[in-house]
Amino acid sequence: MKQINRLWRIFATGFCFSLFGLGGLLLSLIWFNILLLVIRDAAKRRRIARRSISLSFRFFLWVTKVMGVLDYRFHGKEILQQERGCLVIANHPSLLDYVLLASVMPETDCMVKSSLLKNPFMSGVIRSADYLINSQADSLLPECEQRLAQGDTILIFPEGTRTRYGEPMTLQRGAANIAVRCASDVRIVTIRCSERMLDKQSQWYDVPPVKPLFDVNIGERIAIAGFYDANLQEPALAARQLNRLFLSQLQRTNPEQ
Repeated sequence: MKQINRLWRIFATGFCFSLFGLGGLLLSLIWFNILLLVIRDAAKRRRIARRSISLSFRFFLWVTKVMGVLDYRFHGKEILQQERGCLVIANHPSLLDYVLLASVMPETDCMVKSSLLKNPFMSGVIRSADYLINSQADSLLPECEQRLAQGDTILIFPEGTRTRYGEPMTLQRGAANIAVRCASDVRIVTIRCSERMLDKQSQWYDVPPVKPLFDVNIGERIAIAGFYDANLQEPALAARQLNRLFLSQLQRTNPEQ
């Protein structure tokens, strides 16, 4: 029975991957183009696009749960749903981390790699949602400051890529620099998966022996005003200290650290 269950989950995982890709194409080719024609106000169009993405992710996760591919639970989901004007940083153990968080954050912004613009399944989603591109160095900081000031949340995975099991966790300093230089509070989210699934060293068909459970824990909001004083500290030093705090919090999720 265990072998049959695992074979079923391999099939179901392949089906869900196909569904995800098809959904991205349909959103990009049909729905977002309809929004472009019907909604003239760019801010309103972006808001609807982000809510559409969140709704589609909730549906996708429901399908994965019903088909027995995986299970997930949130601790403090309501906090994320109501969060405004804040950086949200999270560890990145799986390809599904963004999907999990965006599914409960209907209007979140997200920092994405420029290489994803070449992905036909994701490029339309990224452009319609007007996500921040990490390669736009000159405009990135002012753009973050503007979006945070207007109440946006910005989701960032400071590892820069998915966690590599068995290797020390390292964080890029971009999230800490944005928090310090934009005077933004930070919400830390930790994601833990009971089994290895869709990590940096796995293929989609590397299905674990038992169904994985994703635990998403919403931590406290770090007030940047109580952490950094521009009159007393250099921004670069404060960013290094804040980055060490991020690392100590996020390392707790990795059993191999």
